[in-house]
Amino acid sequence: MNILILGSGGREHALAWAIRQNPKCDRLFVAPGNAGMAPLAELADLDILSGSAVIAFCEENAIDLVVVGPEAPLAAGVADDLRAAGILAFGPSKAAAMLEASKSFTKEVCDACGAPTAAWARFDAAEPARAYIAEKGAPIVIKADGLAAGKGVTVAMSESEAIAAIDDAFGGAFGAAGAEVVIEEFMAGEEASFFILCDGVDCLPIGTAQDHKRVGDGDTGPNTGGMGAYSPAPVLTQAIQDEVMAQIVRPTVAEMARRGTPFQGILYAGLMIENGHARLVEYNVRFGDPECQVLMLRLGAQALDLILACAEGRLAETDVTWADDHALTVVLAANGYPGAYEKGTPINGLADLSEDSSHMVFHAGTALQDGKLVATGGRVLAATGRGNTLAEAHERAYALADAIDWPGGFYRRDIGWRAL
Repeated sequence: MNILILGSGGREHALAWAIRQNPKCDRLFVAPGNAGMAPLAELADLDILSGSAVIAFCEENAIDLVVVGPEAPLAAGVADDLRAAGILAFGPSKAAAMLEASKSFTKEVCDACGAPTAAWARFDAAEPARAYIAEKGAPIVIKADGLAAGKGVTVAMSESEAIAAIDDAFGGAFGAAGAEVVIEEFMAGEEASFFILCDGVDCLPIGTAQDHKRVGDGDTGPNTGGMGAYSPAPVLTQAIQDEVMAQIVRPTVAEMARRGTPFQGILYAGLMIENGHARLVEYNVRFGDPECQVLMLRLGAQALDLILACAEGRLAETDVTWADDHALTVVLAANGYPGAYEKGTPINGLADLSEDSSHMVFHAGTALQDGKLVATGGRVLAATGRGNTLAEAHERAYALADAIDWPGGFYRRDIGWRAL
């Protein structure tokens, strides 16, 4: 079959790598892709936010399945457009993608179905938000209501920090995403990620991971889009997973169906675990980045079979097969990230690295300029290792990262520290 993946990041490179392993995949396209994906797939210059442009490409290239990687095309309704044109798509409708596109929408769904989450309030003006913070005190969590590329959340440990976050949001720091804010109770505990395929009716858990959001070693410094991740996450025991499915995920999926907006795609539940129980932090409606890199390295070729079963509504008859293995990924980011950083810095050494099912460098923000690889984004590469133990995966991932010659970048040295 011919498959099109929409997106250009490390997540989409990992999806392309896993899908390419499956003999069902004949031709693989990625739009727009990046320099690292060129050996795996045909890259297409395509406006992935335009349903009509994506449909035209699918018709011209006899595409059988479209896998939507990032959240923006989902929020733009591209999956709806594809289904209306009779093209098989993996990813939720625009209405169902509101679970990520609006923090307050998710809170309303949780309230309606009784899913445990933090106490919350929504504001569309700064002054009442400041008054609420003064009433509740700190620590407290400030979230831009809309999509802010993973950067719209502030865990404020002081009232002054919370007020600054309010001023940022209403001052335009996150554009339209910050026109409303959600203020939440601070939840203590350990955060982890749980990934579940949903076909509108049935749900299939496909893995756990834990990522490292802060830029510096020891989980210090500002939040980022993610500086590394590992899978599985030991804190998400089977008992907690079963509880989350019963109390959070299945009630959410049932509530979405009740509203006439069934959820089809990957539901990524960010959870806070404390004293053996979990509460929902947030939902994302696409694979996480860099969590996707560790999940795909572990899933391999079966990822395509799972995605197909989800898109075709066959999850009830589908199982996931996990090896007793571990994966860990280290993000190499441009100096200065998540603040201002230089683009176009040269990267060397990748050609000398051996890549296989236990060692992969996934590209996120790279391009070829005059035949040379350069960095084009903040998070640029994800050095990823798989092993029989987390320590072995850690060793392999860091051996890859250490071998990359990129003076313009940096990476954390302690990914996986909680579990190790």
